[in-house]
Amino acid sequence: MSQKSLVDGLILCGGQAQRMGGQDKGLIELNHLPLFEHGIQKIAPQVGRLMLNANRNQDIYAQSGYPVFADTYLNFSGPLAGFHVGLSYCQAPYLAIVPCDSPLFPDDLVELLLNAVQSQDADVSYVVTHNAQHQQYSHPVFCLMRQGLIDNLSAFLDSGERKIDRWFHQLKYVEVLFPDEGAFVNINTPEELAHIEKLL
Repeated sequence: MSQKSLVDGLILCGGQAQRMGGQDKGLIELNHLPLFEHGIQKIAPQVGRLMLNANRNQDIYAQSGYPVFADTYLNFSGPLAGFHVGLSYCQAPYLAIVPCDSPLFPDDLVELLLNAVQSQDADVSYVVTHNAQHQQYSHPVFCLMRQGLIDNLSAFLDSGERKIDRWFHQLKYVEVLFPDEGAFVNINTPEELAHIEKLL
């Protein structure tokens, strides 16, 4: 079994994008291509099977040819609701998750996160970076986890918890340091969109 066949992928497209005027962030165009399509181009070669998590415009997302699943925890909207969807439909031993609004993540993201989980016999791995002052920043929406965590996450959400890092820290987790902080920049404003367009 190839390494990438061990991993299903999930792109989170369910954000509110309030700083972008409430637009469906995954459908915002970057260099004439919707953001979620940039995500597909990046993550699809790294995983065996790919899914999308979207709560609006599902017919448009479905035109990509990938399955689209909406949140099942409807009393809040946040990344963990998307994580729950991914774990619910994950068919591989591991699930890798990326957001739709960070199109520059590295081509070896899944490989490095998977190696970390397997070598440490961990439940989850996620990205951390350092800035120029050597301060550490976590990027927990870029993560990889074991498929069998659905009951654990359900209990966490049912208790009223919503924070990714708080859930991760209840598990056996591994932080994976990536050298390029800029690879995980996300697009929250029209100015950031324009900046990424220049970089590309």
